[in-house]
Formats: sequence, structure tokens, C-alpha cells
Amino acid sequence: MPETTHIRSGQEVVLPDEVTDPLLWRAAYEVATAHQPDETGRCPSLLCGGRPAPCDTLVEARRAMHLAGADAPAEVSAPARDASAPRPRSRSRRRRAA
Repeated sequence: MPETTHIRSGQEVVLPDEVTDPLLWRAAYEVATAHQPDETGRCPSLLCGGRPAPCDTLVEARRAMHLAGADAPAEVSAPARDASAPRPRSRSRRRRAA
């Protein structure tokens, strides 16, 4: 039987000292790694369909890494978004009346 065990990149990376939620940080790291822009500046993930980088998924993965207690390392950091590029719509929740 062939060896089917695959070690994911999130398991190999050393956690930053500031991380308070290792599971969230590692999962977000793996997502961010899968959505790194290619040489043309587009997301290579089939889910993104070649959208310009940073795709929404990469932005959210970096946000999750931040919420887990540490920012994304340089290899998964997104390039600055072009000011002329359309901005993604916000998915903010409705404000509750106090």
C-alpha cells in the first residue's frame, strides 16, 4: 500500500511566540499558502478563478492569523492592493441597537 500520509505546510512551520490559537493559525497559514499570487499577480486557486491578488480568501486567512495572535509571516503576506482595483464588498454584520 502506498504511503498516503501528507504533512501539511502548517504543521512544518514554527509557530510565532505570540500565537494564542495554534489550530486557527495553522489552518489559516495553509489557506494563505494555497492562495499566494502567481507570477502574473493572480490567485492560482481554482476556487478564485484567477482573480487579481490578494484574493478575498487570502485577505481573510491573513486576518485569521492575526486574530490567532500573530500576523502572517513574510512568505504568506499579500502585496499591497492597487488603489484602482475594485475593493471587495464588506461582509459586516448589522449593528445591533443598544
